Amino acid sequence: MCRWIAYHGAPVYLEQFLIEPRRSLVAQARRCREAVTETNGDGFGVGWYGSRARPGVFLDIRPAWGDENLMSLAHQISSRLFLAHVRASTGTATSRANCHPFAAADWLFMHNGQIGGWDKVRRQVEQAIPDALFQHRSGTTDSEALFLMMLGHGLADDPEGAAARTLADVEAMMLRAGIDCPLRFTAAFTDGHALYAVRYASDGKPPSLYVKQLDCGDGILIASEPVDEDNASWRPVPAQSFLTVRSGAAEGKMQGRFHCRPFQASSLVGTKLAA
Repeated sequence: MCRWIAYHGAPVYLEQFLIEPRRSLVAQARRCREAVTETNGDGFGVGWYGSRARPGVFLDIRPAWGDENLMSLAHQISSRLFLAHVRASTGTATSRANCHPFAAADWLFMHNGQIGGWDKVRRQVEQAIPDALFQHRSGTTDSEALFLMMLGHGLADDPEGAAARTLADVEAMMLRAGIDCPLRFTAAFTDGHALYAVRYASDGKPPSLYVKQLDCGDGILIASEPVDEDNASWRPVPAQSFLTVRSGAAEGKMQGRFHCRPFQASSLVGTKLAA
């Protein structure tokens, strides 16, 4: 499995969370604590938003801890919203096209998990991607295919509904194919304004996910596992949850806010859990 972080708030240098902490994302690439696969060395990626709507993306197949270009860029780039991912392949090739985050127009998407029995349903899943979006299909991962399906299901207008409809469709395909392995989906995605995350699995056992409000109050960090030793400040995101992060102005500065609600692939019932 992979490890990832997502940040939304006042601009910070990427190295603040990618490199500097003792348990930074780059440190987790070498050795993580809460995943079946301890090392995540099958490539990495960073996607960030600046003054333009379309995000910048940097991907490479080298392990994150050994890429001097990543270190240099993270030292120089400051962003109010970024996603970063270190990859442990679940069977598809190690290539730039298979590194996260994936980008289409103004959107970024990254994922930790897998479609069980991917080789048995890959053709069906890819056929569910609308023709107008299939041009963005550069790699071979189930993650990228899920992202494009979500775009086809109306991600721009209804992020939660698009995720629910996509996962319900894929679960139905898996059922028809007689697949016993679960669908696991811990993902983050953004249009450059709000940041969304889902922690879901068809067997109720999704990969780990945490959220933290920074002490200064002007940023929210979401991560597969904590990037620092202050474990008390990290809130575990419950299984089967949808998380939304937005920033607004409060007393002349940015104020990050998030809320988490129950999430199901086939329905959108439930009430707000936290604010």
